[in-house]
Amino acid sequence: MAHRKRNRHWMQKAFGKHPGRFSAKARRAGKSTQEYAREEKNAPGALGKEARLAALGKRLAKRRHHRGHSRGGRR
Repeated sequence: MAHRKRNRHWMQKAFGKHPGRFSAKARRAGKSTQEYAREEKNAPGALGKEARLAALGKRLAKRRHHRGHSRGGRR
């Protein structure tokens, strides 16, 4: 079996393709991005995929905030 190269930058590709498209849809619906993502996560096609990606991005952003490099921590 051939070894597949691991794509380390999948998030930049996924979020960078159509920036602002999902949030514009949410605004047109009169909801916040996360409310709209929660409602549409089971929708078929591209809308459901965008909603799941928005929810994932929010979770990862929250998680990333608490991790990473500490400023002036233990040495």
